[in-house]
Parts: sequence; C-alpha cells; structure tokens
Amino acid sequence: MADTSARILRLLSLLEARVEWPGAELAERLDVSARTLRRDVDTLRELGYPVDAAKGPGGGYRLGRGGKLPPLVLDDDQAIAIALALQTAPATVTGIDDAVTRALTTLRQVMPTRLRAASEAFEVTSLRNYWEFSAPPIDIATLQTVGAAIRTSRVLRFDYRDPTGAIPAPGQPGFRPPREVEPHHLVVWAGRWYLIAREHRHRTWHTYRVDRIHHRSPAGVAFTPHPLTDDDLTRLVVQNPDRGDTPGPWQCVGSATLELPAGVVARWAPGGSVVQPLDPHHSRLTLCGWSWTGVAGLFITFDTGLSDVEPPELVAALGRIGQRLRATASQPTNLSG
Repeated sequence: MADTSARILRLLSLLEARVEWPGAELAERLDVSARTLRRDVDTLRELGYPVDAAKGPGGGYRLGRGGKLPPLVLDDDQAIAIALALQTAPATVTGIDDAVTRALTTLRQVMPTRLRAASEAFEVTSLRNYWEFSAPPIDIATLQTVGAAIRTSRVLRFDYRDPTGAIPAPGQPGFRPPREVEPHHLVVWAGRWYLIAREHRHRTWHTYRVDRIHHRSPAGVAFTPHPLTDDDLTRLVVQNPDRGDTPGPWQCVGSATLELPAGVVARWAPGGSVVQPLDPHHSRLTLCGWSWTGVAGLFITFDTGLSDVEPPELVAALGRIGQRLRATASQPTNLSG
C-alpha cells in the first residue's frame, strides 16, 4: 500500500510538471504497465484530481483545469532541491528575507519525517566573496511590476536612474522623459538583473538594469511578444556593452583603453564594470576594486595592450606589477628533478 501511495504521488507530480504525457512514456517513468497506469489515473480521479485522457495516436494524459488540486506536491528530489535553493539563493532582491525563511519552514513542516531530516542535513550559510562585485539588491515591488508586465504583455513606463542613482527632473542636466517599452525577458547574469525590452515606438531593442528602473504608472497597452532565443539573450546581455552597468561602490576605480572590441570586453568584464565602444577594435573599460593592485590585476587578465590609463594610482600599480614580473622572469630556472 505504501508503494502504491508513493507511486500515485509521483504520478501527480509528473502530471503537474508537463502539459501532457504520452501514456507509454508515463508508464515507463513510473515503471508500471499500461493497465496499472490506468488504474492509478482512476484512483486520482476518485480523489478529486481532474486527469484528462488525451486522444490521438498512442493516447496520453494531462492534468485538467479546475478540480481540487493540492497546494504543493513534491517528490523527494524536488523537495530537497527547493530547500537547497531557498538557502543558497543570491541576495539580489530586498524585502524577501523573511518570506524565504517562512517558505523553508513551511516546506519542512509538510515534509515526511524522513525527508525533513534529509533537508535539515543541508544547513547552508552563505558568505560574501569579494570577487563577486555584487550589485545593489532589487526592490521586490519593482521586480513584481516588471514581471507582471512581461507575463501580461503590457507596455511598461518607467524613469531610468542615472549612474549615480538619481532621476534628473525636467530642466536638469541629463533629464530624459520616461521610457515606454515592451518588456520581453528578465535575465540574471553576474549577480545582476536585466530587462530585455523593445522600445514601443521605434521597435529597437534595449537592455536595462532592473535596479535602475523606477516604475511610474499602471501597465499600458497590450503588445504582441517577439520570441527570443538563447543567442538573442547572450547578444543583448552578455556581449552587450550598453546594458546599463555602472561602476561598483569601491574605493578604487580606474579606466583604460583596451585593444579589444567592446563585445569581447563586455563578455569577460567582471561585475561592477562599464564598457564603452570606441571603434571596431578598441574599447574603454572602467573597473573597480578594493585596491589599485587588484584593479590592475583585472586589467592584466585581458592580455592586451593598454593605453590612456587613469588615474595615476592605477598607472603606478601596473608599474609595480611589471617590476615584480620582470624580477621573477630574470630568476634562474631550476630544471632539476
């Protein structure tokens, strides 16, 4: 009986995971015969779960609309995965710490004893790695507004903060009227949230940092979404120097011109850096760090020529590194062994 109950819960979990399952594939996943599968489906129906039979070659099953569905049905692997995800999620959104803790507590309360014990074996503490150059966390209300506009395919109207975080008023330097965009996709990359959107009037694609968005009005008119591939997302975020990045809040910020195209530099630049295209073969990179030697080391990782280096502290740090490397290279090589 226990095996049958576990199998029926597994069946319900599978039905919730996909729109439709071919009967043969579903039976194979459960390691049962077609007859046993039909009997288990009938059991779910008797319990009030709307399972529809799909017609056509081979037949299949899908979870119907309505009916009395459980708030959450998880198999063992799913429950452990969610418990770990709740504990290891990066702190990129503000206002949800308490909700995350309560969600983990609720999840463990409804787990069987055996599974709760397995979940509690993964007590995880996250510590900050300063190489991550973390971005400012995003307000949950902004994220919900942007996400809802994407889900409902509604035009989004917002002010876009300048690199200092301010929104210039009309008549002030840098003032721009609110953007009106068709939001398509949210992307998390290098610890930062990006909105990929198409300008509503001119139909040009842009990438915006979500932490710089200040929503102004309710959702606008509906639009027809445009499909985006993984290559599109890479081009619009990873390889895009104009993705709205701003220098990180570190005490050392330096710039230099690199003998590399902006798309290449944007792909490999660390978080908290800004890339400016100059021509097809050169770009200007602004980096930040906790020391001038650290900033200089980041520039060196690009393994290319540097020019117009600023400020003098960065020039001096590069000189010191050069002297150390030359001294190391001049030492005799031990070939013994």
